[in-house]
Amino acid sequence: MNQRLSRADTIGLGLMTFAFFLGAGNIIFPPLEGQMAGTNVLSAMSGFLITAVGLPLISIIAVARVGGGLPSMTTDLPKGTGTFAAVLLFIIIGPAFATPRTGLVAYEMAIKPLTGVLEGDNQLELFGDITLDKTQALVTTLFFAVTLVFSWSRGKLIDSIGKILTPALFLLLICLAIGVIVAPQGTLSSPAESYQEMAFTKGFIGGYNTMDTFAALMFGMLLVDILRSKGVTDPKATYKYLVIAGLIAAAGLAFVYISLFWLGATSATVAPGADNGGVVLAAYVQALFGQPGQWILSGVVLLACLTTAVGLVSTCADYFSTLTPLRYRQWVIVLSIICALVANVGLSQLIALSIPVLMALYPLAIALVALTFVRPWLPNPRTSFRTVMGVALIFSLLDGVRSISALQKVDGIKWLLDKQTEYMPLSGQGMAWVLPTAIMLVLVFLIPAKKSEQGSPSKA
Repeated sequence: MNQRLSRADTIGLGLMTFAFFLGAGNIIFPPLEGQMAGTNVLSAMSGFLITAVGLPLISIIAVARVGGGLPSMTTDLPKGTGTFAAVLLFIIIGPAFATPRTGLVAYEMAIKPLTGVLEGDNQLELFGDITLDKTQALVTTLFFAVTLVFSWSRGKLIDSIGKILTPALFLLLICLAIGVIVAPQGTLSSPAESYQEMAFTKGFIGGYNTMDTFAALMFGMLLVDILRSKGVTDPKATYKYLVIAGLIAAAGLAFVYISLFWLGATSATVAPGADNGGVVLAAYVQALFGQPGQWILSGVVLLACLTTAVGLVSTCADYFSTLTPLRYRQWVIVLSIICALVANVGLSQLIALSIPVLMALYPLAIALVALTFVRPWLPNPRTSFRTVMGVALIFSLLDGVRSISALQKVDGIKWLLDKQTEYMPLSGQGMAWVLPTAIMLVLVFLIPAKKSEQGSPSKA
């Protein structure tokens, strides 16, 4: 059987991989990171690229290595772990964070700059200190109503539109990158206090926000299936083409993120004190291209957010319908309603709420990917997986708790976190998990093998 792809198919696979990752939500994080990093932009950008570009693509290859996605990657963990992890990841990229974020990005970047809504004149008091942004509520409700309509038939129509929108969004970002280089709207400013000494780790953790590693663990097998449909079934050939596709996608993502970081680093004049990257990007486009540029940005971002939302709702509804008595369309309704409600916490608030969750779960994903790669050489995979993942879980939970400022006021928790910072390297930077997990990943090679130990999972 022919195990080779044509050059056109190889490039197409790479562009498809790039399209899987690039969404309107991804472009809101680098501008704010860049603005806060200021003169330390290169350091922050390096950390961001590791977790937002390198790790997701390595994760795809890890999925291909075992040939079965999360269930195969978690065979050495307690029974049901694979299903639990999949449900958790679908909740995160679905109704909890990523999908509501698409509606908020559409509002912040596409609608708000055109309407000129003033925060103080647009608030509806509900009870106590809780208020509701009326325009935001209207826009996000309509957004997810349209999402529901397109998701009803599993997003078949919007899939075709998405094939046009991703190139359009990338073309717009290329024009923006050229504009940033040719006519920057400011100079590099002094870094924010937290970025003065920890720019790299702040960028590294900032890359968590893209959630692309989680997404890669979920759709990595889709790329393997695409290769199989084209006649590529040999594991070595599969790895070869996945690596090539990964390099193409990585080049595109790196270009987008680097240009947006530089945009953010030179945006202090046009978007001072911005609380999210959507505000930074919209203000920069307005300053660079004027109102016509803002109209173009609004149109592309609005439609790109819609295609992403439809894809996520359809995927989540399809998966949850296999686990519960509810049918696909019933899940579409439930998810659309939940997303519309969650979206009304506001973009900056939603990002802030997601940080503790990502701080707790991203290290686990990183550890799982690392273990998947070294599994063939582990003497006792079952014990090794459980030990390394257990250690990563303990310290990542502490990092997650540390990122919740309210909990740091509780005496017992504050004492525990203070002790952690005192004795654990990188704890103050939110990366206490790194050293103990790395050490344990080395020590598990010393665990003796058991006769009953199963062999490696079959490769793709």
